[in-house]
Amino acid sequence: MSVALRITGLTVHYGDVRALEDVDLQVSTGEACGLVGANGSGKSTLFKAAVGLVRAASGTVEVLGGTPDAARRRGEIAYVPQADDVDPSFPVDVADVVLMGRYHRMGLRRHPRDADRAAVGEALARVGLADLGHRQIGRLSGGQRQRVLLARALAQEARLLLLDEPFTGVDAASEAAVTAVLRDLVAEGCSLVVSTHDLAMLPALCERSVLLQRRVLAAGPTAQVLTAENLARTFGLDQSRATGGRP
Repeated sequence: MSVALRITGLTVHYGDVRALEDVDLQVSTGEACGLVGANGSGKSTLFKAAVGLVRAASGTVEVLGGTPDAARRRGEIAYVPQADDVDPSFPVDVADVVLMGRYHRMGLRRHPRDADRAAVGEALARVGLADLGHRQIGRLSGGQRQRVLLARALAQEARLLLLDEPFTGVDAASEAAVTAVLRDLVAEGCSLVVSTHDLAMLPALCERSVLLQRRVLAAGPTAQVLTAENLARTFGLDQSRATGGRP
């Protein structure tokens, strides 16, 4: 099986702060991998390194057989942030946000063709927002905005998606819609890395998971990784708190 993302010995510094230390991570084509860690554990830094936005002090990052910069220029990798990262006052409608995923295909003038508009419509339909294309982004719920960001990645036709807490603050309908789309993407051969605190949904979506606390604490099949002992180490809790008081 080919490799979508290979990170080897990755160490990243922000000044004197070591954000990641000697991290190894591999995601195969058509695989969903969960990324679990406390705030400040390095998850966002890992995503930024994967898309070429931060440079490593040491180690390597390979995306779809090449460099992160090359994959980003070709539109092969997409970063899907949390909906809260979107400024709701920004004067742009939903379809225009999704169209941003097509920029790498539209040339310097950013003039959309019929194929680009069709891709936008298809992506919005796929996330259940086909009738909201002309609505201003700030008039959507948090869950709907999260689906718009996913639609942007779909319109981009990326082969590797990095999703930052896609289920935080979303309603049940949006969570179900996003989960269904992500499962379909994996079935179609896309690769996912999903950062999440929602441990209950993780086994149903991700075959493998990685626990991160600046370095990899555990990695492997999700059911084997999400043990009380591992989670206590990851979040700095005692074991009884990690299991909610259950033995």
